[in-house]
Amino acid sequence: MVLDTVASPNSRRNYGKALDDLFALAAGRPLTPALFMEYRASMEALSPSTTNVRLSAVRKLVAEARRNGLVGVEEAARLAEVPNIRQKGTRLGNWLTREQAKELLAVPDRSTLKGKRDYVILALLVGCALRRQELASLYVETIQLREGRWVLVDLEGKGRRVRTVAVPVWVKQGINSWMSAAGIEDGRLLRSTAKGGKIGDTLSDWAVWSVVERSAKEIGIERFGAHDLRRTCAKLCRKAGGDLEQIKFLLGHSSIQTTERYLGSEQEIAVAVNDNLGL
Repeated sequence: MVLDTVASPNSRRNYGKALDDLFALAAGRPLTPALFMEYRASMEALSPSTTNVRLSAVRKLVAEARRNGLVGVEEAARLAEVPNIRQKGTRLGNWLTREQAKELLAVPDRSTLKGKRDYVILALLVGCALRRQELASLYVETIQLREGRWVLVDLEGKGRRVRTVAVPVWVKQGINSWMSAAGIEDGRLLRSTAKGGKIGDTLSDWAVWSVVERSAKEIGIERFGAHDLRRTCAKLCRKAGGDLEQIKFLLGHSSIQTTERYLGSEQEIAVAVNDNLGL
């Protein structure tokens, strides 16, 4: 019942893992506030953000149990009181410089069908700041002309927020090349490819993640994921003088404060305040 209420495949996967771990820890014991606190303590080695996602799954479980009459209102209130882990400061995250981004885009062999597709994956992530799931589920029909330029119309992102994203000319050129070579006219833009040139119907978000990870390793960068290219796009937009509110629209954030935290706008790394101490 919990997973049926969650729209995002990634969230369903994360919530499912969280609840499996909870039930394994419970080992048949009833769900109590003490057990939930024990579960919270068992995740000490995980990051605060990961722990808090799993605690959200627990609270969602309690809410569904209450909604379906499995626990009373007062008991549900007690069970849902397990607090989040406080995360102090702001995580900096990973991103590429402009030169590194160019290197990454040069990795796919664009003389091959798979190379053309992989280039589109990297180009849409770094050029349009898409999330991996948004990219994997992108339809050709989403690419439309608006005000004389190509855009991705009415993308539904995190929290079911809808946004429209402009497509840079170089990204559209890569899309055209892939669609022409693969014979794609409608349906899913990105699809699996086989050695014999056979084109599938879909491409999973994990396949997107794999393309990014392999390509990053080719330029000597380890532990780099698809979301890091989304952050790279935001960072490069800001460094090029992009307006913060427009970057917020590009990313699909609910508030400008979220975008500021995402960019680390309050902390300048390249020219840090402590570079010129005169010591």
